[in-house]
Amino acid sequence: MDRIMMAHGSGGRLSHELIRTLFQKHLGNTYLDQMNDATTLPGEAHIAVTTDSFVVSPLFFRGGNIGKLAVCGTVNDLAVSGAIPKFLTLALILEEGFPMGDLERIIKSIAETASEAGVAVVCGDTKVVERGSADKIFINTTGIGYITNRLVGPEQIRPGDEILMTGTIGDHGIAILSEREGLEFQTPVVSDCAPLNGLIDAFYLPGVKCMRDPTRGGVATTLNELAGQAGVSMLLEEKQFPLSPSVAGACEMLGLEPLYLANEGKALVIVAPEAAGEVLQKMRAHPLGRLAVRIGRVKEEKPGLVLLETPLGGKRFVGMLEGEHLPRIC
Repeated sequence: MDRIMMAHGSGGRLSHELIRTLFQKHLGNTYLDQMNDATTLPGEAHIAVTTDSFVVSPLFFRGGNIGKLAVCGTVNDLAVSGAIPKFLTLALILEEGFPMGDLERIIKSIAETASEAGVAVVCGDTKVVERGSADKIFINTTGIGYITNRLVGPEQIRPGDEILMTGTIGDHGIAILSEREGLEFQTPVVSDCAPLNGLIDAFYLPGVKCMRDPTRGGVATTLNELAGQAGVSMLLEEKQFPLSPSVAGACEMLGLEPLYLANEGKALVIVAPEAAGEVLQKMRAHPLGRLAVRIGRVKEEKPGLVLLETPLGGKRFVGMLEGEHLPRIC
């Protein structure tokens, strides 16, 4: 393959191949090779850093906009890595002719979401390109946080651990799709876009082993990443999947697999079995985790694989996202 395709930005298999065969090949080092949502840097302060770019279309959607999404996506990458988010940088690429009123709405949303998450925007940059050279506005953010005593990561995962989900899956993906395609549902689907650090503060216990926010590629791709990194397998229970009726109906109508849909305000949490009950209780006591459920468990057999147990008791393999499920979702 000698050209970049849309699927290279999906967060699925082609994205991972691009990272492994190009970026890691030329740029690989101790920090980049951690392959976590945020990289932990050396030093007494134990600083965590992450960066992300946002190209969502449409810019405004039920539940948020590109500005809110940029803050939440960056804060969440830090939070699920065990860091306390503190600072953000903000860089904008604007297309000539972009409405000033829309820009102010986006910047106001960034300010409100940053305040909610308890982070400060400490530096930034703005570039303007000729009309037609970009699609309205692109945003890049870098997040910095501090690692305290939260030692989480795939290396902590062991067979027998429980897999928890803090709420319904696929809301963001379907919200973007419905706005983009003009789809109407009996109950409109609202993006779950939200900063997760407050929720994580509420439920974190020493028994929490690993956390991820399943954005591009969804729950299935995220768990495949973790299974490969930890050398274990994951067994999911289909009957436990938390789906809103509107998302379930949209997936059935459009032939979409909810396990591959993006989420922007949910966390996958892998926790020791003896702590799972208490962690789940604490999740449900927080507004962002009131629909939290157990969706599966970690197994020793067939390491690197994710399996799905159907309501009839059968099992099927669930791989990484292939191709482009839904472009420009974040």
